[in-house]
Amino acid sequence: MGEKLKIIFKNTNLFVFVSKKEKVSAKRAESKSDFNLHIRNIIIFLAYLISCACCFYLIEFFVHNPFVEVRTIPQILNIILFELLGLAILFIVGSIKFALRIMLSCSLVFGLINYYVLKFRSTPFVPWDLWSIKTAKNVASNYNYALSTNAIIVIICFFVFFLLSHFLDFKVKNIKIRLLAAVMTVLGVFMLAQMVQNDDNSYKLDLYPFLFTPDYMNRVNGATITFTMNLKYLKIDKPSDYSKQNVKNILKEYQKNKTDNEFKKIKFENKDKKRIKDYPNIIVVMDEAFSDLEILGDIHTNEELLPNLKKLQESASYNIKNAAGNNIKIQTGYLNVSVCGGNTANTEFEFLTGNTMAFLPSGSIPYQQYIKKDLQALPRQLRNLGYKCYALHPYFKDGWERQKVYPMLGFEKFYSLENYENPEYIRDYISDRTVVNKIIELYEKKDKNDRLFLFNVTMQNHGSYYEEFKNFTPSVKVVGSSNFSLKQYLSLINKTDKDLDTLIRYFKNKSEKTIIVFFGDHQPSDSVVNTIFELNGKDTSKLDLQTIKNRYKVPYVIWANYDIKVQNNKELSVNYLATDVLKMANIPTSPYQNFLFDLQKKHSVITSIDKPKDDKMLKKYKNIQYYNLFDN
Repeated sequence: MGEKLKIIFKNTNLFVFVSKKEKVSAKRAESKSDFNLHIRNIIIFLAYLISCACCFYLIEFFVHNPFVEVRTIPQILNIILFELLGLAILFIVGSIKFALRIMLSCSLVFGLINYYVLKFRSTPFVPWDLWSIKTAKNVASNYNYALSTNAIIVIICFFVFFLLSHFLDFKVKNIKIRLLAAVMTVLGVFMLAQMVQNDDNSYKLDLYPFLFTPDYMNRVNGATITFTMNLKYLKIDKPSDYSKQNVKNILKEYQKNKTDNEFKKIKFENKDKKRIKDYPNIIVVMDEAFSDLEILGDIHTNEELLPNLKKLQESASYNIKNAAGNNIKIQTGYLNVSVCGGNTANTEFEFLTGNTMAFLPSGSIPYQQYIKKDLQALPRQLRNLGYKCYALHPYFKDGWERQKVYPMLGFEKFYSLENYENPEYIRDYISDRTVVNKIIELYEKKDKNDRLFLFNVTMQNHGSYYEEFKNFTPSVKVVGSSNFSLKQYLSLINKTDKDLDTLIRYFKNKSEKTIIVFFGDHQPSDSVVNTIFELNGKDTSKLDLQTIKNRYKVPYVIWANYDIKVQNNKELSVNYLATDVLKMANIPTSPYQNFLFDLQKKHSVITSIDKPKDDKMLKKYKNIQYYNLFDN
């Protein structure tokens, strides 16, 4: 026993003496155990990296097959981004199990948001949508959240990965190593972001950089790299040739007389109050989702769809008399807008300011991102001329931050949801008939010496259109279609068409000069219009450029109960519309508006999806807009 093992007790410590052979055997066993542990940890680490890459593919599978549509180099860039993000989370939390659960949770949320935004708005999730959360919340209950079969399978895959994460028990315990590695991986994320945001790298990396087709950009670049690329547009850079003094010189060239002194605060005396009588009331109705879908293809319905609009379009070629024997003039045509299926506030922005979304990131919301102080705008201009300027919107006042933005544009009062007493509802929204009644009410309450500028944004025709309601039964049927959303949408705009006629009939025989401007803010979403393409034999995944541009056209009407100079069948973009109305009304225009009137002669349409190539005038426009938004 003494030869192999001696056990002695000293100071209560136990010492075990083992033979040399047993020591070697023990070391081999320990070494093998350590080797197996290292192999296990490497396998767990590789499984984690593979899972991070799978997060990218699962996000894409919500809406399409990334192996088919996402380009090869962008696929690699997306994978690198997910690996860097995964490693950063791992080194911050120290545990692969919990890091993977965080990655899976964030990826699932991002994928679902992108899925629903594409479904409801036909455009992908972009960084500035984060400023639209409050507005989205207001209308969230009116949409169908049913998931496609594909989306359900993807969600199940996410949960399977979540369960498997239980077996990935690996921790990084060294705090110093974790901290250093976390800093390095976060820097890696920033370096990758800088790389894909650099326009010069777009072709080298096979990235599609054009924002005017965001859905296609999302499909070929991948949602996360596209989102990363769009982050650079949260900050608007100065035009390369920008000079504040040059802009002032340009505006000075377009200042026709003292009354053109742009938006200068003026205290009106009695003579000014007398002058206001020479100006007309201006009533603007920007009608939610109102459009003439026949521009997209033939639609055969059981009743005439927009009889009053068509009558106005036909009447625009003739002189019509009112009861007093004065000529009634009408201008109609198509208005080109920068949005489709949503983002109403951008059409407001273009109309009220004369600015264009063509020089701003596609999908951005100037109301929420860029307007932080008083801005040169139509309401302020008219108010300084003595008009009573009211904004009306029969819904929540905080949508698109209107309650903050409208005062900065110059409106003195904002009538929102709570200001409509006993309104009529169609579906879940206040009807256009109620809006017409509110306009008439405000007109009849005003002092006879006052002139009104009323800007109305309606809600009756807002999406979605899939749900049935007890208070509204669609009457318009489309031959060859079972699409309930299309049927409901057409029935809604058919009612709006009647309400437009009611408004015009009321003001037709009023003695006060009045101009009514009516137009839609955008066309409805793809779920409504795709049926029209299909009925006309068009593949919705292979639409030609002109058809895509037609998705951004809405009808407009400028009607006056007195003789004004009009132009029939005039096509223009929203940024010009207010200037045209002021010219018709013989109201003094600002230097900026005089510039726009001149610009329109060369470029009649400028939108985010129909932007002409840069020339001298467009560069001036870009500089003036930057000055007005960010440097004035």
